[in-house]
Amino acid sequence: MRAMVLERASRALVEQRLSIPAPGPSELLVRVRCTGVCRTDLQILDGQLPAPRFPLVMGHQIVGTVVERSARVEGFAEGQRVGVPWLGWACGDCRLCKRGRENLCPRAEFTGYQRDGGYAEYALVSPHFALPLPGSYPDLQAAPLLCAGLVGYRALCLAGDAEHIGLYGFGSAAHIVAQVARHQGRKVYAFTRPGNEAQLHFARAAGVDWAGGSDEPPPAALDAALIFAPAGSLVPRALAAVGPGGSVICVGIHMSDIPSFPYELLWGERSLRSVANLTRRDGIEFMELVPRVGVQSEVRSYALSELGSAFDDLRDTRLVGSAVISL
Repeated sequence: MRAMVLERASRALVEQRLSIPAPGPSELLVRVRCTGVCRTDLQILDGQLPAPRFPLVMGHQIVGTVVERSARVEGFAEGQRVGVPWLGWACGDCRLCKRGRENLCPRAEFTGYQRDGGYAEYALVSPHFALPLPGSYPDLQAAPLLCAGLVGYRALCLAGDAEHIGLYGFGSAAHIVAQVARHQGRKVYAFTRPGNEAQLHFARAAGVDWAGGSDEPPPAALDAALIFAPAGSLVPRALAAVGPGGSVICVGIHMSDIPSFPYELLWGERSLRSVANLTRRDGIEFMELVPRVGVQSEVRSYALSELGSAFDDLRDTRLVGSAVISL
């Protein structure tokens, strides 16, 4: 099979021919149809996330078809379309797993990080983390739902009944969660990189109630702010924008250091918290929700050999919406 492999010594992506892997006792072999490109992949490539396995096939927003399953796997048929998210395996036995919080399992393994992912023609998948996909969504449009959509949905759930929602960093995740929030009757305020007219236009086209630079105050106090951009400097700005009792939720796995800020920004029972990964329950709930909302994911397709170009476009903020590698 063809695969883009991240090598330890060079920290470079190299297209290689690898043997098609055989499924273990409790695994599915999935033929990859497409895989979404996530900022987390870029952070692995750039060495901002520690201890990936090497050599590594990245990619964790996989849409594929089951081509083989081990004898122990039930509930899946050959030819079935599935989605594979970031959380690729959890032990199921620890205190957190038993409480339904496998996203915090200390032994968890992540797709495209500790387990080979979807920038290849085939991938091995745990059946516990293979999600059913809405049949109405084409492959390319389904891929961003598997991380950008899921992590945004989890963050929105953590915002509780917040009516005025601020989204800092209007990219792949924000443009999906904005549609869900609007469907729920919330007011949505989009904050983009100052001077980025393409992002402003994209946010306004998505139907947000207000769009402006991240250095601008919103027209109303926020009940919750969701930070998708990996910039710690946005945390004090978001705290200043939320009203008493409001929350600031940091969504990314990696973020630059948060600068010091005066206690008065946190006072008034404001809260600051993070989102870690996703649970199977999140995935099932979200995949049932998106057809009812009518979520439309804006995508740009790249070939497997163009993965480096997709990363460059994401790094340089030339990308509007989601990048997807089509196989």
